[in-house]
Amino acid sequence: MESGKGIEIGLYTLADIVPNPHTGTAISAGQRIKEIIQAAKLADGAGLDIFGVEEHHRLDYAVSAPPVVLAAIAQATERIKLTSATTVLSTVDPVRLFEDFATLDLISDGRAEIIAGRGAFVESFPLFGFDINDYDALFEENMELLLKINENERISWSGRFRTPLNNAEIAPRALQNKLPIWVGVGGTPESAARAGRLGVGMAMVILGGEPRRFKHLVDLYHKAGMESGHQDQLNVSVTGHGYIAKTTQQAKDEFYPFYSNYWTYVNRQRGMSFKMTREDFEEMTRPETALFVGSPQQIVEKILYQYELFGHRRFMAQMDIGGIPFENVAQAIELLATEVAPVVRKETSK
Repeated sequence: MESGKGIEIGLYTLADIVPNPHTGTAISAGQRIKEIIQAAKLADGAGLDIFGVEEHHRLDYAVSAPPVVLAAIAQATERIKLTSATTVLSTVDPVRLFEDFATLDLISDGRAEIIAGRGAFVESFPLFGFDINDYDALFEENMELLLKINENERISWSGRFRTPLNNAEIAPRALQNKLPIWVGVGGTPESAARAGRLGVGMAMVILGGEPRRFKHLVDLYHKAGMESGHQDQLNVSVTGHGYIAKTTQQAKDEFYPFYSNYWTYVNRQRGMSFKMTREDFEEMTRPETALFVGSPQQIVEKILYQYELFGHRRFMAQMDIGGIPFENVAQAIELLATEVAPVVRKETSK
């Protein structure tokens, strides 16, 4: 984190296409992508720091190619950093991935980043011809190769899952000296320790509950990173769901139908019938929990409480979820940028 600037504040999107619970209709994939580009323009113009786009390979999500969408965003924005959130690293060729994001880096004048993860869904494994039983081994090998490519414009390499490389040229090179690479971590200690050992950033996903239960992951990450000699490269990001309105009651009233709708939809896909009640939602949005739903002041307090716990350098929220209309998202982006970010940056720059 740059001295005196405080933590970075930004947004990410899963690009889900879920029917609006009030109307029963869903927008098209094309409209969803256009709204994502517009959200990034709003975030950039309002002074937010980072915008991320997630990868899925399903008809109920609009984005399967984050670098393509991010390249479109790059042309519509001026300064905001652009990242995948996340790239499913186990089922993508690391050479192709690096070349895509190096190209994005050139298009955007040095604003590209990668958050690599293993993904919450597994449809990309059969789609691209990979065995789900190799889930972890693929991730490990692909991360090793990606990091080597990021360091060297010519490489020789051999592994288990792809053809060897012999003094291969990896082109183009990014405008930045090296692309910033992060690993998305859900809740497993092994993932946190691996991110530390590799000396990459840890993007920690906290979707609810008490934030303190994630403190051990940050400690493991720093311990593994220090033991591996990466103390100068360690950065933590917190990502989570959220929504902001003028008052906490307004935020909860507006967001609940869409958030409940999202989880009902996702749980049905996973063979579960759980439906989030309003009482469940009220419990999830208590001041001491990690779900970022409330007034600007409540969101500030939640971010700063987590900053005391984790000392993270970046916070990213997902607010366009469950079919929520774009006008609601736009208003929440404005509040995040104008009433939350300045206070958080000031407090965390001390």
